[in-house]
Amino acid sequence: MRRPRPALRALLSCITVTGLSAGLVALGGGGAFGADAVPSRPAAPMPAHVAAPYFEAWTGESPARLAAASGNKYLTMAFLQTDAAGSCTAYWNGDTTQPVSKGTFGADIAAIQSRGGNAIPSFGGYGADTTGTELADSCTSVDAIAKVYESLVTTYGISRIDLDVEADSINNTAGIDRRNKAIAEVQRWAEHTGRRVQFSYTLPTTTTGLAPNGVALLKNAVDNHARVDVVNIMTFDYWDGATHDMAADTETAAAGLVGQLAALYPKKSPAKLWHMVGVTEMPGIDDFGPQETFTTQDAVKVERWAEAKGINTLSFWALQRDNGGCVGTAGSNSCSGIAQDTWYFSHAFERFTRW
Repeated sequence: MRRPRPALRALLSCITVTGLSAGLVALGGGGAFGADAVPSRPAAPMPAHVAAPYFEAWTGESPARLAAASGNKYLTMAFLQTDAAGSCTAYWNGDTTQPVSKGTFGADIAAIQSRGGNAIPSFGGYGADTTGTELADSCTSVDAIAKVYESLVTTYGISRIDLDVEADSINNTAGIDRRNKAIAEVQRWAEHTGRRVQFSYTLPTTTTGLAPNGVALLKNAVDNHARVDVVNIMTFDYWDGATHDMAADTETAAAGLVGQLAALYPKKSPAKLWHMVGVTEMPGIDDFGPQETFTTQDAVKVERWAEAKGINTLSFWALQRDNGGCVGTAGSNSCSGIAQDTWYFSHAFERFTRW
C-alpha cells in the first residue's frame, strides 16, 4: 500500500513502518454500470474468512469490472477522506465531485453484490493521515462521524468498514477517541435497526506485532466499548534496512498481534483471537525496495498459513498491481515489479474466502 510520494518516509513513534497510500486526486467516478439504485436493506454478513484486496479508487477504473476479471468477489475500496481539515463530510479520494452517493461507485458495488460479494469502504490512508483529512482527525463531532459511517451502510448496502490509521493519525489521541466513540455509536444504531456492521482497523506493524501506539488505539476501543472485528496489519514496509522473508515475517507479526490481543481481550479463546487477525501484503517489490519482496511462492505459503490459523482477512495492496508489467520496479501503483501472471495473487488468495 504505497505512499503517494516516495520521498515521504515518516517514522511512526520510533518504529520504521509505513503503509497505505493516500486517496489521490480522482480521475473518474463511479464506474460503467449506469445509475441503478442500490438496495438499502440490511446487507449480507461478511464471510468468516475473506480475501479482499484493496482497489485504488482514484484511478477512474471500474471496481466491478476489475473484480470480475481478477476473480475477486470482495474488494476493499480505498480511500474515503474529507476534502479539507476541519470538515465532517467524507468524499471518495477527498474529491468533492465524488460524494458518498449511489452515483459514485453505487452501480459498481451493486454489480459486485449481485455476484455474491461486497465492497469494504476504507477511510484514511497515508495521505489523509498526514494532512488532517482522515475523517475522525478532521471532524470534532462524534455524532457526525458516526452518521458518515452509517451513510456508507445505507447507501451501498455494505457490512464492513475499514479504517486505515497510520502516520500522524495513529498518534492523534483525540481523533482515536472520537473514532472509537463513533464506532460504538454505529454499532448501537446497527443493533437497533437490524443491520450488520463490522469494523476493521488497518494498522502498521513490526515483524513482532503492533507498536505501542497501535496497542493504545485498540485499548481505547475497548475503553469506549467499540467492537473491533478485525485488526488488519500491514505486513510490509518495515523500513528497517534488513532483507526480509516476507512470508515468515507475516507469521511472526501476526503471532505477536495475537499475544497483544490476548492482553486486551482476556476472555477470548486463542481461536477467536486468531479470527480477529487480518494481514495485508504488497505483492512483488514494495516501496522500500528489493529487500522487501513478496514473491509468488510467499503468496502460496501465506494463504496456507492463513487457512491453518483461521485468520479473518487476507488482503493485498493493490488489485491494480496484480500483474508483471514492470519487472524490477519498486513500489509501483500499477504493477508488482516481479515476473508473474496477471491476477496471480488474486488467484492465490481466492480460495481463502469461505463461510
